[in-house]
Amino acid sequence: MAATGASTLAKIQEIEDEMARTQKNKATSRHIGLLKAKLAKLKSELLLPKTTTKGAGEGFDVTKTGDARVGMIGFPSVGKSTLLTKLTETESEVAAYEFTTLTCIPGVIQHRGAKIQLLDLPGIIEGAKDGKGRGRQVIGVARTCDLILMVLDAMKPFTHLRIITKELDGFGIRINRTPPNIYFKKKSKGGINFTSMVPLTKLDAETAKSVCGEYRINSADIVLREDASVEDLIDVIEGNRIYIPCIYVFNKIDQISIEELDMMSRIPHCVPVSAHQEWNFDGLLESIWEHLNIIRVYTKPKGQIPDYSAPVVLRAGERTIEDFCNRIHRSFAKTFAYAYVWGSSAKHQPQRVGLSHVLADEDVVQIIKK
Repeated sequence: MAATGASTLAKIQEIEDEMARTQKNKATSRHIGLLKAKLAKLKSELLLPKTTTKGAGEGFDVTKTGDARVGMIGFPSVGKSTLLTKLTETESEVAAYEFTTLTCIPGVIQHRGAKIQLLDLPGIIEGAKDGKGRGRQVIGVARTCDLILMVLDAMKPFTHLRIITKELDGFGIRINRTPPNIYFKKKSKGGINFTSMVPLTKLDAETAKSVCGEYRINSADIVLREDASVEDLIDVIEGNRIYIPCIYVFNKIDQISIEELDMMSRIPHCVPVSAHQEWNFDGLLESIWEHLNIIRVYTKPKGQIPDYSAPVVLRAGERTIEDFCNRIHRSFAKTFAYAYVWGSSAKHQPQRVGLSHVLADEDVVQIIKK
């Protein structure tokens, strides 16, 4: 296994060297596209193996708890432990993060009635690219996060931001991006049908065909609904990319000037904080809430007042009455007759609704069973 990993790393280095030597122009675009496809395939083999070896997950069992999971990444000494301790009110001892034995004790943020699991992922930056077991396991946990907090030192944030973004990109994690608007379907015959609904500047039919050839796809329908690149097409063909929102947490703002702070606050998805001084924690919690895009729904037993102490938390795209029932218990939807809803999603108070009704934040729901 180690020999295979080493040979794969050598192949990756060879392709990266060839790409660096090749001049980028119209004549070489097809060749570069082919190299990028080969590179993506090798990285997938290295980091996301299709068959897991026995015992690969031993010792790294981070149970997903709460209503959402937030992963914290960053270089050493940027203040991740301080942030975790103060945000979660959990004593974060250095020994609590024994990544040498692959165990991790996460903290939980209580915010607006929701329980948000906060997880430190130190190993994602150091030595994960070699494809060793530990690197894969840390990446596996990162890919299950609903949100990533990229903790950066405000004294030198942009260098670290570029390095971490590139690392995550290599692991198939796309931050603050949406999936490419490309329709792709494999077929048994008919060749490669390449069509676009917009003018293309980064990709042509020949390059698309050579990329498909690298993946041994001889027949497929490809429809581009945006000016996509070769990388976008490879992402769609690979089909294992994860698109996660990310907040850039610029820590140690007590050590920079007002002018620098003003410049940082204008960057999209950026939240400047001082973990040591506990500055702007409210702003960070609000940003986490907005990026998670979750809502709270309260239950109302028949003849009683609503229970505001324990909201049912629903994610984006899972906000119907049916989703609400399944979140409480799988059997609820089967015995469901109708529901009464109070709140901003109701046309009148209360409104009688069915399973397809879409709920809004802080709605109150009463389920009537058959």
